Amino acid sequence: MARVPSLAPETVAPEHRPLLARPIALNLALVNSPGALRAFDGLGAYIRHRSTLDGRLRELAILQVGYLARAPYEWSHHIRIGREFGVTDDDIRALIAETEGRATTLPAPDRAVLAAAREMTGAGAVSGATWAELEGTFSAEHLVDLVVTIGFYCGVVRVLASLEIAVEPEYMTYLEQFPLPGAAA
Repeated sequence: MARVPSLAPETVAPEHRPLLARPIALNLALVNSPGALRAFDGLGAYIRHRSTLDGRLRELAILQVGYLARAPYEWSHHIRIGREFGVTDDDIRALIAETEGRATTLPAPDRAVLAAAREMTGAGAVSGATWAELEGTFSAEHLVDLVVTIGFYCGVVRVLASLEIAVEPEYMTYLEQFPLPGAAA
């Protein structure tokens, strides 16, 4: 159960109801502070709809953050969203293998994006070696969008954990298909 009330759209002031166009559990909790949700949604909308980063690579980076953080909400939601942008079950299995240090057949740019997400999530910054790999493929604009995406989702998983946002029933199937390490079977 979330640590703050999950507000039903009809209980929210009319001027804030548009913030609940996507009435997911996270938004229903964040709307307790409409200003915070508005700001949160602003950067989230840029990342999802206007970023120059390829959607599939963006989703792989977000999934990597969610996997490392053991964030069931983020992991399940972005498996679903990722599929809309071309992330396959094989990609998800490869992400897990890459996280465990096993070799995969993912293309080098994909591996570099995952490495950047692992490094930012764990050490707080992309290493020089990974940056050099990324720089060989991506423009400066893409690199900024990648770092902003990873940084934002490192924050998102902490918000989810701190507010104890539960996974909605319709997303549980993704956790069953791809359980997080340490998750109850």
